[in-house]
Amino acid sequence: MVKDQKNKGKDGLCFQQIELFIRYLQVEKNYADNTISAYQRDLAKLFVFCQGRDVAEWCDIDVKMLNLFVMELRHANTSNRSIRRNLSSIRGFFAFLLRLGALSENCAKDISSPKLEQTLPKTIDYDELSKMMQPRSDRFDELRNVAMIELIYSCALRVSELVSVDLNDVDLKEGFVKVMGKGGKARFVPVGQNAIAAIKRYLSKRPVCESNALFVNQKQNRVAVRSVQNIIKRRALDVGITFNVHPHMLRHAAATHFLQSSHDLRSVQEFLGHKSIKSTQVYTHLDFLELSKVYDSCHPRAKK
Repeated sequence: MVKDQKNKGKDGLCFQQIELFIRYLQVEKNYADNTISAYQRDLAKLFVFCQGRDVAEWCDIDVKMLNLFVMELRHANTSNRSIRRNLSSIRGFFAFLLRLGALSENCAKDISSPKLEQTLPKTIDYDELSKMMQPRSDRFDELRNVAMIELIYSCALRVSELVSVDLNDVDLKEGFVKVMGKGGKARFVPVGQNAIAAIKRYLSKRPVCESNALFVNQKQNRVAVRSVQNIIKRRALDVGITFNVHPHMLRHAAATHFLQSSHDLRSVQEFLGHKSIKSTQVYTHLDFLELSKVYDSCHPRAKK
């Protein structure tokens, strides 16, 4: 998206500095492709905004101009979450330019990000989830779909992690799977017995092909993220679940059920592959909601 602006305003903002920053994120920071794309989109918006105001260099941008940029995002009905991400991208880019000596200060640090209302991740009841994990035939695609759902829930995988699992990443005898998480960070996650059994049933029907991917489609290619999303959505509807179910909801369910059983937030952090425990703490609120339900239904003093 940034590249579309390359030939506009040759004497204006330095496009090569954005390219250099993106390269830095790819090579040195080893950020995921989706994260890189988000940075590119965010910086492209800033690039276009500044060109429309005849800004010659990045050092010409000040707090006032960045506030105007935020106002323009608001007028375009951009959500607070997206505005926060835009500002985060700009702060990172300006910090990079500061290290290069292209800026004398990072004025983006003085811009306040809009606050977010705390929203708890949506999850799914275990009984409803169990219906999705019941195979209805011994067809290849049916056993594959069940195995994917079992593995996501058993290991609390992101959908991107699921589709990247290779055959040699799974040790069914020892009961673990090697997962490549965000930033190319590998972790080893235990696999439950039900997931192991589902994978074995699927592998008995998996066609012999050149692909090293654990999960393949009818064309014997690695299953795509969008395909997994559609499979889980359709399967939920087929078993009578009326709300929209997506793969990340299964990950949330796994984390919530794990925390309710173990009461060990640090273990849940490792389980999910979170870099910071702050990302994991949201599940303590989910656990509290469950506790509140039990209290309201069981405690003698909870009657209204």
